[in-house]
Amino acid sequence: MSSIDEIRDARIKKLELLRDKGVNPYPADSKREISLKKATDDFENLEKEKKAKWIAGRIMSIRGQGAIVFITLDDGEGTFQGLLKKDVLGEEKLNFFSEVADIGDFIEIQGIFFTTKRGEKTLEAKDWRMLSKSLRPLPEKWHGLVDVEERFRKRYLDVLMSVEVKERFITRSKIITELRRIFDENGYLEVETPALQPLYGGATAEPFVTEHKALNMKMYLRISDELYLKRMLVAGFPKIYEIARDFRNEGIDMTHNPEFTMVEFYESFSDADKQMAFVEKIFKILVKKIKQSDSITYNNQNIDFSKKFSVFSYFALLKEYGGIDAESISKEELKIQAEKCGIFVNKEDSVSKLLDGIYKKLCRPKLINPTFIVDYPAEYLPLAKRKIKNPKFVEAFQLVIGGVELVKAFSELNDPLDQRARFEEQEENKKNGETDAQRKDEDFLEAMEYGMPPAGGVGIGIDRLVMFLTDTQNIKEIIFFPTMKPKNLE
Repeated sequence: MSSIDEIRDARIKKLELLRDKGVNPYPADSKREISLKKATDDFENLEKEKKAKWIAGRIMSIRGQGAIVFITLDDGEGTFQGLLKKDVLGEEKLNFFSEVADIGDFIEIQGIFFTTKRGEKTLEAKDWRMLSKSLRPLPEKWHGLVDVEERFRKRYLDVLMSVEVKERFITRSKIITELRRIFDENGYLEVETPALQPLYGGATAEPFVTEHKALNMKMYLRISDELYLKRMLVAGFPKIYEIARDFRNEGIDMTHNPEFTMVEFYESFSDADKQMAFVEKIFKILVKKIKQSDSITYNNQNIDFSKKFSVFSYFALLKEYGGIDAESISKEELKIQAEKCGIFVNKEDSVSKLLDGIYKKLCRPKLINPTFIVDYPAEYLPLAKRKIKNPKFVEAFQLVIGGVELVKAFSELNDPLDQRARFEEQEENKKNGETDAQRKDEDFLEAMEYGMPPAGGVGIGIDRLVMFLTDTQNIKEIIFFPTMKPKNLE
């Protein structure tokens, strides 16, 4: 078996042969008249017309030799069979094809459509032309890319060689399109906010830091678009949404990638309860649209969307699945419980961070059917409005399905003095070593002081949503180019 370098050297010689014959191996134009999908769909009419047409695509297989050669072309929308015969194409053109063409090349062929004796839709070529000469061989069809890491690094080959992988990314696009349709039909305006920010905020996370040379200042890639979207509520846009790329300088695992996609949406004169009903509606629409059903299979578990979603309090879940009375347990006892669960504990960790670690380890994996979690402590969500009857808790919810958190939402805090106090609590946590604590944003606080309407705000992780709707357990499978360490740095 030839090595990759040997194959590449042989193909470069074919490239040189093309040029020696006066053929441009990478022409700017194409004579293609119809796509391969159209050739398949409209085949009966094309066969009756007996008119020569140009089709084009990547060569995925070459079968036969001598006077008759069959090829399969793929243009990304469909596949189609071509037949190159010496008595139709001509000996010179067929021989030249055999000399220079390889699987992986893009070519176009012109000819008449007909049906073979085996009933196969085919174009009988009377001419052909090179469109792009490939220099490396495609992965072997039946084995593909065996190394999983290589699949992620060379996603273009992964998609090219796997219909299943390609369909997964097509589904991702359909999900985003459907989300836009839902928001647009419900009167939301799509907006854009800065990805490069002078101060990061809107989430509990560490940022990526960069520098703007012209302004001579430190800047951050956004960890969330929340605070800018709330400024737009102040500006008088009542219903807004943004599908945004966010960046968090955190670990990489099955459900986390440092660069990820969120949709955040805000509605003035709304609250968490109203948005909870809207979120349930969104998910039921998406499942019906994408899966054509009221239920889905995720991680070998059937999940039913026909019923009303369950609602549990955060502390009740900790009590039921973790045996923890969160309202009375001391910080030292929490640390002991967290360590027993195998959770890494820093001495600087706050009570809310310890509880969150235990919840994620013991409680969240048990929530399979759609479950809203409510009644979070105020210090846990510093951007959410306090409950009137019990100010220790906030008006907020998360949606967990299949053991995965998919949604976080609040009745948005619009009291600028309370917001300032909670930002200052977060700054104290940061001074005490909590590196992912939220920052005090004076510009945002000033905007709030001009008056922000009561509002309900929601964030949905697009990547996890796609994982869920495609029954995928690794986030790398649904991000086209996931964050990877280059091979030369390993």
